[in-house]
Amino acid sequence: MVAGDPGIRLYVREVRRAAPASKGAPILLLHGARVPGVASFDLKVPGGSLAEDFAAAGHPTFIMDARGYGRSTRPPEMSDPPEAHAPLVHSDEVVRDVAAVVDWIRKRTGARRVDLLGWATGGHWLGSYAALDPDRVWHLVMHNTLYAGSEVHPLLGHGTDLEDPEHPGQFNAKAFGAYRWTTAASTLGAWDRSIPVEDKSLWRDPAIAQAYVEAALESDPAGRTRNPPAFRAPSGAMEDSFTLAIGRPLWDASRIRAAVLITASERDFWSRPEDRERLEKDLVHAKSVRVVVIPNATHHVHLDRAERGRKMFFETVLAFLEDR
Repeated sequence: MVAGDPGIRLYVREVRRAAPASKGAPILLLHGARVPGVASFDLKVPGGSLAEDFAAAGHPTFIMDARGYGRSTRPPEMSDPPEAHAPLVHSDEVVRDVAAVVDWIRKRTGARRVDLLGWATGGHWLGSYAALDPDRVWHLVMHNTLYAGSEVHPLLGHGTDLEDPEHPGQFNAKAFGAYRWTTAASTLGAWDRSIPVEDKSLWRDPAIAQAYVEAALESDPAGRTRNPPAFRAPSGAMEDSFTLAIGRPLWDASRIRAAVLITASERDFWSRPEDRERLEKDLVHAKSVRVVVIPNATHHVHLDRAERGRKMFFETVLAFLEDR
C-alpha cells in the first residue's frame, strides 16, 4: 500500500521472476476505466498474466489500482448511493496516484526512470502523467487509448448514453452518478460482442474469462452482498472519456520525451484510427514513436488466445521495451 494524496493509499502488486537478475527498467501496468489491476493483468491461469510474462522476460513488474478501484482507497462518497454525488476520480487525481507509485517504484528499485503500459483509459492516464513528468519515463506504451482524435465516436460520443440529452456536449452525469456497478454478465458483454465467432472459446480460454470475472468481483467486498454480485468503478473516467470522444483534448502529447509505442487492436471498440493519427502527429518531442495495429484483435487482446493476437501484442511490446 503506497501513500498518495492525504488519506489515499494505493494498492501495488509487485511480480518477480524466479531468477534474481533483471535486464530491463521496472514497468508499471495501469488498468482502464472499469476493471482494476490484478483482474486486468495478473490472472493465475495460463496465458492470463501479462505481468508474469514481463517478469519472466527480466523486467521488474508492478501493477497498481488507481484510487476508487480494487484494493486502493475508495472516496467516502462511494459508500453513498451513486446518484448522491457527481462523477468521482478524474484524470488529474489518477495522475497524482501514478506519480506517487512511480516515485515509490524508483525508490524500491533504484531506477531513475520507469517504463509504463496503460490499457485504454490507463493509456490516457499514463500519457498525461508522462507529459507532466517526462524525466521519469523511459518507455511508454499506450494500448487502445483515446486521444481526442475525432468529434465522432459511436459508443462514447455525441448521441450516446454518455451525452446529456438536455445539454448536448456535456456528460450525462445524472445517469452515471458518482460510480457504477458492474455485474459478471456486463463485465464480459463488450468483449463477447467484439469476438466475431459464436463460440467464444475459439477466441479466448474459458478459464481466463472466468478468472477475469472472478477477480473483478473479488476486488470489491461491498459487491458481495448484491444480487447478482457486482463491483464498483468511479464514473470520472467515463466523463473524461466522453470529453476525449467528442474531440476535446485533456493533455498535450507534445510534452512527452519518452520512447512511445501506440498499439491498437483492429477490432477495438474504444480507440479510433484518428486517435492514433493525432497522437503520432503531436508526439513531436518523443524519443521515438511507433504505431502497431494488431490484425483482427479485440480490445482484450492481452487476454485472448496467443494466435488471436496476444502473442503478437506481447512480443511487440517486449521488443519495444528492450530497444535501448
